[in-house]
Amino acid sequence: MDIAQNPGSVLRHPGYLNFAASRVFSSLSFQSVAIAMGWMIYDQTHSALALGLVGFCQFLPMAVLTFVVGHVADRFDRRRIGLACQLIEAVTALVLAVATWQQWLTPAGILAAVTVLGAVVAFERPTMAALLPNIVPASMLQKAVATSTSMMQTALIIGPSLGGLLYGLNPVAPFAMAALLFAAASFNVISIRMQWSPAKREPVTLTSVFAGVSFIRSRPVMLGTISLDLFAVLLGGATALLPMFARDILHAGPWGLGLLRAAPAIGALAMSIVLARRPLETHVGRKMLAAVAVFGVATIVFSLSTNIALSVAALLVVGASDTVSVVVRSSLVQLLTPDEMRGRVSAVNSLFIGTSNQLGEFESGMMAAALGPVATGIVGGLGTIVVVLLWMRLFPDLARVKTLQG
Repeated sequence: MDIAQNPGSVLRHPGYLNFAASRVFSSLSFQSVAIAMGWMIYDQTHSALALGLVGFCQFLPMAVLTFVVGHVADRFDRRRIGLACQLIEAVTALVLAVATWQQWLTPAGILAAVTVLGAVVAFERPTMAALLPNIVPASMLQKAVATSTSMMQTALIIGPSLGGLLYGLNPVAPFAMAALLFAAASFNVISIRMQWSPAKREPVTLTSVFAGVSFIRSRPVMLGTISLDLFAVLLGGATALLPMFARDILHAGPWGLGLLRAAPAIGALAMSIVLARRPLETHVGRKMLAAVAVFGVATIVFSLSTNIALSVAALLVVGASDTVSVVVRSSLVQLLTPDEMRGRVSAVNSLFIGTSNQLGEFESGMMAAALGPVATGIVGGLGTIVVVLLWMRLFPDLARVKTLQG
């Protein structure tokens, strides 16, 4: 069949492969750099607080720039914004490579680089997400999003393992590779063929964001869903402490850190495939609450484990259970929000969920500095389970949600 006559294949659509390649190359690079910087800062400081500061330095620019990003993405060519972001990332990775090679890189330098990357990513990710509707027609958008999500999950699996492996071979290698892949990402983003003009959209302002907050507060099911996921990630996230577990508890080295970082993404990818084949059809509220409780239990198991195989298995469950929560939350937000409010509600949802990972890393690092990684993980897992029990009482309608079909 002629490619042009196969409208069902999103991979054959003009511009989509460049878009997907740009996102995958950028994600691979960022994950590899994150692994290397996490290992390096802990190797230099042996400080849980330093690991927590890595998450905080990623969160802070995202929080500060949230209201700026929407205005920029709506007023300028999104391909050029993506190009600028990825070129800055390439230069940052190159500077990190040279600094590592010359042994100039200090903990302060690592945190500075994390802050720069956090600021750039704050622009890149929402801009690239907003670019997709300008590449494919509305009839293909759902398939395009699903395909892009699968590719990104694959990058989340490969990137940490690749970064850990390269760091084990030579500390300069992950940064040098990332610089090349960021450059490849920038080439692909500027090569994207635009087939549709972006629609006129209301600028994102403080007023519009607070309108979204008011809307969410008036819908207990939506508020319960978003806040449950937020607190689960804040309390149960162990990502920031993985360098401590890999080095001090599992004695696995950089390759083990890469494997541990990849495990939740593998679990998430597997669960996303299962849910695509067998969607949740009944008692979705109860299933989401149960999945979050399983997330807490798996976090406790990981924290207590001294065997890397058991640790990886626990993190697989962490990723799989979190995916159930993400699917239900995303579907409920779309189902319960009228079209004229979706932008504002999505902005609030993205702000809370997108930043909870970094705040969770900061919270875990601060707690681990006082209690140690094992106790921190146990407390976080138990806290997640307590939140589930509290939310069942505070938001009883949440458990009564039967279906996502409307």
